Order: sequence, then structure tokens, then C-alpha cells
Amino acid sequence: MLAPSFAFAQSAAQAVDARQQQLQDQLSSIESQIAAQQQLLDVAQNQHQTLQTQIDAFDAEIKKTQLQIQAINLTITQLNGNIDTHNQTLSQLSAQLDAEKESLAQIMRQTQMLDNYSVVSVALGSQDVSGFFSDLDAFTSIKSSLADSFSQIQTTSSSTEAEKEALQSRLAEQEQLRTVAQLAKQQVQSQESEKRQLLTQTKGVEANYQKVIASNQKTAAQIRSELFMLRDTAAIPFGTALTYAEAAEKATGTRAAVTLGVLKQETNLGENLGTGTWRVDMAPNRDQPVFIYITQTLGLDPDKMPVSKKPWYGWGGAMGPGQFIPSTWVCYGGFVNAQTGTCSPPSGAGLSFWQGPWKYVASKDRVRTLLGASAPSNPWSAQVAIMATAMLMADNGAGTQTPAAERLAALRYFAGWTHANNPAYSFYGDGVMEFASQFQADINQLNGL
Repeated sequence: MLAPSFAFAQSAAQAVDARQQQLQDQLSSIESQIAAQQQLLDVAQNQHQTLQTQIDAFDAEIKKTQLQIQAINLTITQLNGNIDTHNQTLSQLSAQLDAEKESLAQIMRQTQMLDNYSVVSVALGSQDVSGFFSDLDAFTSIKSSLADSFSQIQTTSSSTEAEKEALQSRLAEQEQLRTVAQLAKQQVQSQESEKRQLLTQTKGVEANYQKVIASNQKTAAQIRSELFMLRDTAAIPFGTALTYAEAAEKATGTRAAVTLGVLKQETNLGENLGTGTWRVDMAPNRDQPVFIYITQTLGLDPDKMPVSKKPWYGWGGAMGPGQFIPSTWVCYGGFVNAQTGTCSPPSGAGLSFWQGPWKYVASKDRVRTLLGASAPSNPWSAQVAIMATAMLMADNGAGTQTPAAERLAALRYFAGWTHANNPAYSFYGDGVMEFASQFQADINQLNGL
């Protein structure tokens, strides 16, 4: 009776593998098309600014973004398959764990019943010597089964927790992709709007296009006075933001334009920013204990400080314009576990590491050191956030100042090192580099270049 079930399961697994391969083939094809559009875009942008090259650039950008949205949706479909697989595994492990707990309960009941009798009682109650030793063997067997059951439950519990973490990671990745897809759709709409506006202004005449370019040239005063938007804090003049970013460039090697590009991209992603509370939205065992100490050190009321609202799949609690979670901020803001003297858990430390106690060490406050400040670093401060963002980008490899390294660093900033090379996240890196290019043009104009 088992053979048909095995054959069915094998067939289902083959169907899943075939579907995953089909999706991967489609994704590879789309990635090739994206690369082709990027080449067209590079050619258009490197040509002399004419009306036709500008229209070609818009068309290439729109097509590329549309292809990226397709890539994101395909990756989400792949993730859905992985999530279903993890859910099935989790259900099987949970059922196995329940069965093992029931078996353990039965064994313990048998053990309790046997423990009520002494060896003498068992011997006197046995009709013969062989029966006596048979009863003792049964007792020993039950004791052994009890130990085995404990071991099985421990193994299954560990496997269940690992599957839960894997599932949560997949859900987090899926939600990030949905956010990027939404931003990409907005970008397409913006690009289409710019294209229509350009055609309306010029009515297809090259001379009119050159007039539009001339009239759109910003003055240095305009650039300095433009407001630079930041997450979870008030907007500041661009000139001030640039001063902070240029100081960060000298200290870290991350280009000022790239740092500003990351913060600009983060602002546009800010759907659930600053609307959460630490008691509800922050990971209770990892981030809450650290957050309390951070705010106490800074003399802030934790209940009044804005943090990101948690999404449906996991925890929020990110702080300030740079969106640092407390357990990451400790290594930038000078906080260490008082028992280990480190800001990150040693191997095998587990969640107990985050319970502290914690202490602030000024000499380990990396941001404060680079700023030359006298007070502990506040992640909600614009100046501190800009320096910290540049530091994290430098830690991610942006300090070499090559376009490829800067783009990869931005992707690591958003998706972590594990998922940074996922093509579906490419829109984020491209967006940062596009903003950085715009900021660099403004910086060049301010410097008279």
C-alpha cells in the first residue's frame, strides 16, 4: 500500500522541481533583457543631450524598470513555492513533536507505575525466576525508551525552530520584494510622466528642448536651499546634508553622493516608518533590552521615540533616518554586553546575550569618534545618521568608490550580504546609484565643475 503513495510523492516533487526550473529560466531570460536595456540606457546617457537621446533614455529606463518588476514577481512566485514547502515541513515536524510528547507521556506513566513497586515486591509477585527477570528487563527497556524519547523531542524541537526561522526569513524576503516592486511601479509612472511632460514642453522640436534644458539648470543657491528629506526626522537643507555627507566621506571613504542616495532611497521606501512603538513592534528578546539602554543613555523617553512599525511577517523597530535596528546600532553607538565586553554575540551565545546587562563605552562609540562629538551618538540625529549610514556603506565595501562596489554595498545595506546578489533586488541598487548620480551633478555644480 505504500508504493502508490511513494510514487505520487515522487511525481509531485518532480513537478515542483520542473516548475522551479521553468521560473528560473524565465528569470534568466528577463535578466538578459534587463542587461540589454541597461546597455541602451548607457549609450543614450553618454550621447550629446538631444531631444531624441533623452526620449531614448526614458524609453530604456521605462522598459528596464518594467522588466525588473517582472523579475521581482517571478522571484516572489519562487518564494511562494519555498514558503509552501517550509509550511509543509513545519506542519509535519509539529505533528511529529506532538506524537513524541504523547509517547513520552505514556512512557512516564508506565515508569511512574513501575516506580511504585520495589524490586522485592516485583520478585515476590513473580511466579518464577524467569518472570522476575522479564519484569526487570521491561522496566529497563522503558527507562531506555524514556531517554530516547527525550532525545527525539529535543531534536524535533530544534528542527521545528530552524524551520520557523527559515520560513520567517522567506516571508521577510518576500515582503521586501513587494516593497521594491511597489517602488519600481511608482518609478515607471514617474518616468512616463517626465517623458510626457518633456514632449509637451518641446512639442518634438529640438530647439525647444535646448531651451528647456537651459531653463531647468539650477543655481547653486537653489541647490543649497532644497530640502533633503530624511526618515523619522525633520527635513534639512540640502547644503547642510551635503556638509554632513562630505565630512562622512572624509572619515569613511564613502562618496557623499552615495550616502545621500541611500538615504533618499530609504525615504521613498518609508511606508511603515516611525509609526511603531518599541513595546509592540520591536523584537522582545533581541532588541527591546538594548533599546531601553540606548534611550536611557541618551536621556530619551523610549515611549516617545519613533521606530518602524513591524510588518506582518516579523519584527520592526528600526531607528532614525538610517533605519538601524538596536542590535545593529550597538556596534556603531558604543554599547557592549557588560559580561562579554562585545557588541555582538559570541558563537553559540543565543538570545541570552541580548538580555545584558549593557553598558556604554565612549571609546567604542565609532560614530562619536569620527564626528569628534562629546555626547553619545543619537541615531535619530540627522548628522549622526548620515555618518552612520556612510560607515555601514563603507563596511559593505563602498569605500573603493567604484560603481560596482557602491551598488553592491547599497544592496547589502537593504537586503544583507546573503541576498545582495539576488537580481530581484537590483532595482534598489540601481535606484541608489541613480540618486547618487543626480546628487553628484548637484555637487559638481556647487563646486563649479
